[in-house]
Amino acid sequence: MPFQKINQERVADTVMHQIEQLILRGILRPGERLPSERDLSEKMSVSRPSLREAISDLESRGLLTTRKGSGVYVADVLGSAFSEPLIQLFASHDEALFDYIAFRRDLEGLAAERAARLASDTDIKVISAIFKKMENAHNKRNPAEESALDAEFHMAIVEASHNVFMLHMMRSMFEMLRAGVFYNRQVMFKVRTTRTALLDQHRKIHDTIVGRDPKAARKAIEEHLSFVEMCMTQNQKADQNEKVAKQRFEHEQNR
Repeated sequence: MPFQKINQERVADTVMHQIEQLILRGILRPGERLPSERDLSEKMSVSRPSLREAISDLESRGLLTTRKGSGVYVADVLGSAFSEPLIQLFASHDEALFDYIAFRRDLEGLAAERAARLASDTDIKVISAIFKKMENAHNKRNPAEESALDAEFHMAIVEASHNVFMLHMMRSMFEMLRAGVFYNRQVMFKVRTTRTALLDQHRKIHDTIVGRDPKAARKAIEEHLSFVEMCMTQNQKADQNEKVAKQRFEHEQNR
């Protein structure tokens, strides 16, 4: 007969699967601290021994990590996406910068298209709330805050695309961007006209997603990242021109 005995799942396995799902869906993020053992056992309505067993299993698989005297944290699972030597290689070659922008243009274009189709009402509220903060930061002329919110806005769109592979891949990419591996966003925010153009581009992205227009959302992302690419090209050219000018000036001074 094709029937098999039904095995009741251990409570620890149920706890483990729930935490796994929260990490997979990007709700629990790398470096995030879990509630205390007592609080977590109460929230999940399980015994503390079952909870400890689940956490131990997740630690052995590298998804959670315990810091002595501090608590249990989601492991930095994104950090292993790229090795340190490869990250340094990216940082030292302009070719990687422009390939990175092209990669973002393709993948985020798809994410925006999916978000316009698949985003829930709550996803839309998150995207709109972040964009409102971007407008406020722009009015305060706070480049550092604008740069941070820029990353949050793009990640909110990726999250609203509801594709876990895309989510974790882009989070890994944005971690390197935040660390300045590819370029420093604040360089772009220094010029008033550039800051205004970037805000207008993000407004268009926001409006097309809120308006549930997948084709227009993808186009808005592609136009925005093409603009970023142009700005970075111009910035590199300006830096090169300044080096040449300094050489001329030094030569003139020594004549």
